[in-house]
Amino acid sequence: MTAKAFSEYHTIPFYESDLTNHITIAMLINILILASDHQNEALGVDQESIIQQYGLGWVVTSYSFKINRLPKTGMTVRMTTRGTFYNRFFAYREFWLHDEQGNELVKVDSIWVLMDEAARKITDIPEDIITPYHSEKVRRLPKLSRPEKIADQIPTASKKYQVRGSDIDFNGHVNNAHYLEWVMDALPLDFLIHHMPTRIDIRFENEVKYGNWVTSSVVVGSEDNDKIKTVHEITSNDVLSASATFIWKKRNGN
Repeated sequence: MTAKAFSEYHTIPFYESDLTNHITIAMLINILILASDHQNEALGVDQESIIQQYGLGWVVTSYSFKINRLPKTGMTVRMTTRGTFYNRFFAYREFWLHDEQGNELVKVDSIWVLMDEAARKITDIPEDIITPYHSEKVRRLPKLSRPEKIADQIPTASKKYQVRGSDIDFNGHVNNAHYLEWVMDALPLDFLIHHMPTRIDIRFENEVKYGNWVTSSVVVGSEDNDKIKTVHEITSNDVLSASATFIWKKRNGN
């Protein structure tokens, strides 16, 4: 059985873009998640219904991005997603972004779990929730690359933020897009203007709650063949909340 794919079109408005006129990484993940939400609704297993029926909510644990080109303001793109694999506790979802000519702009792989909203614990995936996706049941999911850790390295830069009410989504979690904003904001603006990420691996470790202070730290690696690696960590009360590794290239103006 082939996993059901879902596609829809989206035109990038100016407020989803940065000062280079390209979509931000935070908005990129937002629009892809919107496509998956629309698939959930079409299959009758939207977030609101599974929370009401089971007290469960989907939570992403990691993303792996491969970026060929980021769309610019005014571009119309096709977003595609499918729930490809699952096992007892984990589900594997893929996302694609194509331009109007069918060229692949972005590919994202992700791992998800179902969390008991009251107990805040991971739970088994009920068969009647996963069945509509026609996902393949496997013993082990494909592995995503794990982000590197800063460990004993001295951060190149750090910034602190307090979690606001507007950072929290309807599930009571910090929206994943904000983690991406925090990790990238630790880098200088001039770097962000002149470089584009081509690979992002991010893993979410521990939940951050409303009112907590978080620290975004980054170590910038050396330049190698026009590629720069940055290693990021988000911590709260000295506990690791998220880690990420980015590979960057110099922008060519496209």
